[in-house]
Amino acid sequence: MRKLLSLAVGLAIGAALGATLAVLFAPVSGERLKHNLRLGWQEAKEEARVAAETRRAQLEAELERRRGRGPLPLP
Repeated sequence: MRKLLSLAVGLAIGAALGATLAVLFAPVSGERLKHNLRLGWQEAKEEARVAAETRRAQLEAELERRRGRGPLPLP
């Protein structure tokens, strides 16, 4: 458990440091940078949502197949 906590703290510190350096050394204005970051975050969230929905459908199909009630597995 202690190693997991250390990993989480290290990742949080690294992310904060990386974000700070990106803002300080970015070749675009602050407003433009915030816009780009917001847009990238929204795109990443949408991709994650689609991936989660796809995986959920695959897992539900596999569960139904294993219960002997569902269609053939998805490719």
